[in-house]
Amino acid sequence: MTFFRVCRLGGLPTVALLAALAMAPRDATAQQLDLTQGGPVEVTASDGIEWRQQEQVVIARGSARAVRGGVTLTADRLIARYRPRAGAPAAAASGAQGDTPMSGGEIWRLEAEGNVRIDSATDHAEGDRAVYDMDQAVMVLTGRALKLTTPQNVLTSRDSMEYWPGKRMAVARGAAVVVTADQRRIAADTLVGYFREQGAAVASNARPAPAPAAAQPARNPVTGQPATPGQGSQLDRVEAFGNVEIRTTGEVVRGDRGVYSETTGMSRLLGGVRITRGDNQLNGQEAIVNMRTGVARLVATPGQRVQGLIIPQQGQQALQPQQTTPSQQQNQGGARSR
Repeated sequence: MTFFRVCRLGGLPTVALLAALAMAPRDATAQQLDLTQGGPVEVTASDGIEWRQQEQVVIARGSARAVRGGVTLTADRLIARYRPRAGAPAAAASGAQGDTPMSGGEIWRLEAEGNVRIDSATDHAEGDRAVYDMDQAVMVLTGRALKLTTPQNVLTSRDSMEYWPGKRMAVARGAAVVVTADQRRIAADTLVGYFREQGAAVASNARPAPAPAAAQPARNPVTGQPATPGQGSQLDRVEAFGNVEIRTTGEVVRGDRGVYSETTGMSRLLGGVRITRGDNQLNGQEAIVNMRTGVARLVATPGQRVQGLIIPQQGQQALQPQQTTPSQQQNQGGARSR
């Protein structure tokens, strides 16, 4: 059953729509920042909710909010596009029996415009506009200052940001940057981040080490909410494409493409690689960067030569190209794409 009611939100008169309208169902389990999963969606707005029956659209204006399954989407305006649910009577789906737009329908697209924020207990995303495509199970953020924040990482971009909860994947396009909790930084034209459920890696251990008594739970740096074990998103690896740049404490490493493993802390860059430290520079086709120690090594690949411009200065350590044996290269495989 669906009904309208007048309530108050933050002291302002609010029209609330409590909807039994189902989102398009998915087989995947619930994910962070995923509005395609869960039960009914509750929509509230300070300036009213409009139902355009012929267009099969519901529009909420003014501090609009949609809440479902622990995920909250807020914006200046929300647009829910719905369609008859499979198996529902046509009369009920069209509202011909005097029902609300929620009767016998399902949302297939949810649009948010203006000051968009998506929050869960652990994760946060923001931008000027967001579109949830329920059939594709993807959220696309566009506008200025695009950002996706998890308890361990911050991902930003200029042009767009896609979040695929079922695939545990985020794609940042245009001047994309990921910064880890300990300030490791990777930039590229496009970054693809793959996440795993927080706590999943230790769940398989027979006897995980107990947390110190004084330890405090991790919190989302934006929302301040505690990160519940097993419910947050933790970065697993990052794939970078185009103008890749990694900065360590003493070096800048650039290449055409690369991959970073959060588990090992290692990065591998390929194509037009340049390692720069002060006035010194090494050029080659492949480099391995230990993001935790800040050490970068240029790897000599078969048929390729490494080149370097070394300008020793007093008190400055010169760059040294390193030849690696096949066994050493195999040990570095944690940072290699498979």
